[in-house]
Amino acid sequence: MIRIVVLLLVAALAGCGGGAGGDGGPTLTAPGCTGGCAAATPTALTVAEVNRILSQAVQEALARGALGTIAVVDRPGNVLAVFKMTGAGGFTISGGRGVVGGLEGVNIVPPEYAAISKAITGAYLSSEGNAFSTRTASQIVQENFNPGETGSPGGPLFGVQFSSLSCSDVVATGPTAGPKPSPLGLSADPGGLPLYKNGIVVGGIGVIADGVYGLDLDIRDVDHDLDELIAVAGARGFDAPVNRRADHITADGRTFRYVDSEAIVSDPAAAPAAPGSGAFISAGAYYAGGGARAGVAFSTAASGFRLDATTPEFSGLGAYVLDNGAGANRFPPIAGSDGLLTQAEVTRIMAEAMRIANRARAQIRQPLGLSAQVTISVVDTNAAILGVIRTPDAPIFGTDVAIQKARSALLFTKPNAAALLNALPPNVFPPTLSISTYVASMQALIPGALTNGIAYSNRAIGNLARPFLPDGINGNGPGPLSRPFAQWSPFAVGLQLDLVQAKIVGNILAGTNTGPCSTVPEAANGIQIFPGSVPIYRGNVMVGAIGVSGDGIDQDDMVSFLGLANAGIALGTGIANAPAAQRADQIAVPGGQLRYVNCPAAPFLDTAATNVCDGI
Repeated sequence: MIRIVVLLLVAALAGCGGGAGGDGGPTLTAPGCTGGCAAATPTALTVAEVNRILSQAVQEALARGALGTIAVVDRPGNVLAVFKMTGAGGFTISGGRGVVGGLEGVNIVPPEYAAISKAITGAYLSSEGNAFSTRTASQIVQENFNPGETGSPGGPLFGVQFSSLSCSDVVATGPTAGPKPSPLGLSADPGGLPLYKNGIVVGGIGVIADGVYGLDLDIRDVDHDLDELIAVAGARGFDAPVNRRADHITADGRTFRYVDSEAIVSDPAAAPAAPGSGAFISAGAYYAGGGARAGVAFSTAASGFRLDATTPEFSGLGAYVLDNGAGANRFPPIAGSDGLLTQAEVTRIMAEAMRIANRARAQIRQPLGLSAQVTISVVDTNAAILGVIRTPDAPIFGTDVAIQKARSALLFTKPNAAALLNALPPNVFPPTLSISTYVASMQALIPGALTNGIAYSNRAIGNLARPFLPDGINGNGPGPLSRPFAQWSPFAVGLQLDLVQAKIVGNILAGTNTGPCSTVPEAANGIQIFPGSVPIYRGNVMVGAIGVSGDGIDQDDMVSFLGLANAGIALGTGIANAPAAQRADQIAVPGGQLRYVNCPAAPFLDTAATNVCDGI
């Protein structure tokens, strides 16, 4: 297996090279980068390049008679510039269905925070193997996948929009090390794109000019979206390679969307060296203003993401860690603060999960036949982070999400989960809703829920957090953790947002990035409601949880579930998945049983083995 990983890494390094897209259009093919180029040739945006990107975007806006706010970030999420055109206005959050509540109708957030959120989304969802935009995000967070296809389940990353929040204890607070927070979480509003140089993700651009922070409710038509077209012009010369874009990647037989139109009306090559018709503006804790900054090269200690060269158990696995920016691992493997997991057990669980990821066939990467790229986290029963590792080219969004997933499995499995949630104050945003309402709904559907110690995976939690139960059966009532569909949108989802909404808006208005997101430690960075986590057991006692994020959701499930099982076998200390009789898939709900995990049928690159999770 190690030989397979080494050969893949050598091939990736050998393929690095080529140039960024020219002013005439995007590069037709990626220059051989499949996950190892950033490590081989650390690359970042220069001040001159940031100014060029801004100038190209401003020129396109002027050509269209529009005024907007533009942000540029690097891959770790550092804001390199925010430029507001003279006279540019604000925006209103709207899911387009007239929903009231949640973030719907909010119009007090300054436009720079929307632009930053879009730019970070483009950078965080993308890698050398995939280029995703905020339009892609719109497609994968709605009530059906694809949007508008009634009778199909919710988007595969349903709920990802409420991650990488400003209140998260996972985001970094140092000068350059990431991951950095996103003011509004990840954005589903077209107008955010990744930026590339030589096949390497170096950042993202975000634009808000049309006055609405929304999403695309109908992907069957072709939009000429103002924000997106301005972003396309800004990104010219730093375009995502065409054969890595979302529209070359499929999931569940459906092709993702990248942009609807690239019909820009300006000539990027004619843009001046620096933007005019506006000014650089500050953006609270994100950016001080005063001009463009150079980006930080990913895969360096300064970026917050670097290769682990010291942990013997990770040798040969290509394990990356989160650095504090000065050479120290932020989350090295440690023993549980509750005394229930040893350092050796935590280390082995992460190593075995990494081995599964390295063998697993990726779902969302091109070319086909690459390994999955994920972030792996372990937490104890106090919700303390016991360790984080990642594969070299895992998308950045998975950093925060992997820990959200682990903590969510922990929270919902705890016998005192109902008490923890019932003690929280109600959501203060109209319509005011008590957190205890969701607890009552859970217990009405599932007697004893949140008190009986049943083991919940993130897939099971997600089953209960959709606006239709069963998921995708339009017209049915909601799951107990969701708002009814008449009150639901990706900006008003239910418990997930209600736990963190006050902190999201409060941090923006105060210009700070303080946390935690919730006074419940298990939701210190919010919760997550799409698959990729399971609790860790010793016998019939929960001792922690593992969370995985970055590839297809079935791959995330498999890496956590099978990685934990293999660690238990190797350790012989009793560590394992929850006993089958205690798992949430024993619970009957409308439409059948809850799901626990769903592993790919034939997932590995090195064997034709099928149904690898059966019987565990």
